[in-house]
Amino acid sequence: MNSTNSPEDFDYIIVGAGSAGCVLANRLTEDPGTSVLLLEYGGKDDSIFVQMPTALSIPMSMPRFNWGFWSEAEPNINDRLIDVSRGKTIGGSSSINGMIYVRGNACDLDQWEELGAQGWGYRNCLPYYKKAENCAYGEDEYRGGEGPLHTCNGNGMKNPLYRAFIKAGGEAGYGITDDYNGYRQEGMCRMDMTVKNGVRCSTANAYLKPVLHRSNLTVLMHALTKKVVLEGKKAIGVEFERDGKTQMIKANREVILSAGSIGSPQIMQMSGIGPSQVLKDAGIEVAHELPGVGENLNDHLESVIQYETELPVSLNRHMGPFGKFLIGARWYLFKSGLGATNHFESTGFIRTRAGLKWPNVQFHFLPAVVRYDGKGNAGPQGYQIHFGVNKLKSRGWVHARSRDPLQKPEIVLNHFQDQQDIDDYRMAFRLTREIGMQPAFDEFRKREIDPGEHVQTDDEVDAWVRENVETAYHPTCTCKIGEESDPMAVVDPKCKVMGIESLRIVDSSIFPTVPNGNTNAASIMVGEKAADIIRGKDPLPPSAAKAYVAPDWETKQREGIAVRPCL
Repeated sequence: MNSTNSPEDFDYIIVGAGSAGCVLANRLTEDPGTSVLLLEYGGKDDSIFVQMPTALSIPMSMPRFNWGFWSEAEPNINDRLIDVSRGKTIGGSSSINGMIYVRGNACDLDQWEELGAQGWGYRNCLPYYKKAENCAYGEDEYRGGEGPLHTCNGNGMKNPLYRAFIKAGGEAGYGITDDYNGYRQEGMCRMDMTVKNGVRCSTANAYLKPVLHRSNLTVLMHALTKKVVLEGKKAIGVEFERDGKTQMIKANREVILSAGSIGSPQIMQMSGIGPSQVLKDAGIEVAHELPGVGENLNDHLESVIQYETELPVSLNRHMGPFGKFLIGARWYLFKSGLGATNHFESTGFIRTRAGLKWPNVQFHFLPAVVRYDGKGNAGPQGYQIHFGVNKLKSRGWVHARSRDPLQKPEIVLNHFQDQQDIDDYRMAFRLTREIGMQPAFDEFRKREIDPGEHVQTDDEVDAWVRENVETAYHPTCTCKIGEESDPMAVVDPKCKVMGIESLRIVDSSIFPTVPNGNTNAASIMVGEKAADIIRGKDPLPPSAAKAYVAPDWETKQREGIAVRPCL
């Protein structure tokens, strides 16, 4: 992927070969007269642990693939430091994530438009979701059938626990939807993942590798971006370090930052663009005051409730050395079996209370008892329900500490700063436990392992949450889209940085708010839509597809009544 004889300058320089950057590199070089340089600090993604879906947790713990960011001590969750893993390889975070494909709710995008992101409503964005996707279920009004990004349901919910979870949600009074990425998100459903023929379908695999032969595309790995080079209020190139040498390459047209919600604001600040006080504290000369850079950090939280079972249905029975060997061997030879799925094959989206127009809680169901930190594995056989509140009010920040790109920035997630978030999370816990106690699980459930039945009162629930809650690895919104009248907006609806010519940001940092779901799908959509904007192409025709909103959302938390109320 490395260029040997690079020209002195390019039309476009893209910083970051991640979820959006790979999309841009592909689409911009469709024009043979357009030259593109793609810079990536990480290296190749050729590890079996990256490409095998079931190994998803391994590359997250490897410095080769992960930037290794951590938050500061979070004051509202017992001063814990929270892991903020970000991809450092071709494909970026799409090469180390859980491969879960969730677009978010249609109301998320309409809210973006209301907040100043004109042209980014659901009707405008759905065509780009479709353009990106090749859905295993076929193309329709909502799903794409010819895009580079392959989506499917893994192994098709063969494990009976997946269907038990969906049935239990129905018994708890929630609807069952055919496709949460289609007309109706709210309810219980199978879960989609970005997997093609048993292999991770990262943006590197889907968008970048198929076009590496193009003569107008140059990819430089192990290139550490130090700053955007400015000439007055115009971006003219990028300064980066590679092979121990600092280089500067010019961009004839534009510099595009696609370094993610941590990397992009850090690079902006190292370039002298951002809140003046943050820059001064970091010893960086102010080139352009832009207060919103690094602010408005919006993330998702996640916890798990674990159950023990005595039936031979849990994946835990395969977690011994011999079982892992068999899984790996089958995947290596045939790209099938338990190695070909992320094991998150069923899900659900619900509301914590009446008065919410669209869901704020997301579930991931896993037929195993396991935690990324190794805690809580009390039983050899079990399953767990991941739950999290997606529409949090609390906001954090990302602040560069110096001009050194290898000095980790100050990251404050600021979770539970808002009391409503605490209340919603407590209710999400109780609603999750209620689903876990429905009749559909009776034949499987022996006991609740974690937190255990002793956790009952509000204070006990809150204490358990503060000690156990983790990020869902969805930091967003640190360079948000908005109108010029919004003092905290960083880019306009064309992704142009406010007040700086020839500089754009295209990644999850430009979201005005975090979507109601895993963020990779939305990042890819942003790359697709922004590519048309940058190329000066007419946008795809708006979609007329409708989206579900519960008819009684103002007065009812769910559409039915639980068979076994447990609140």
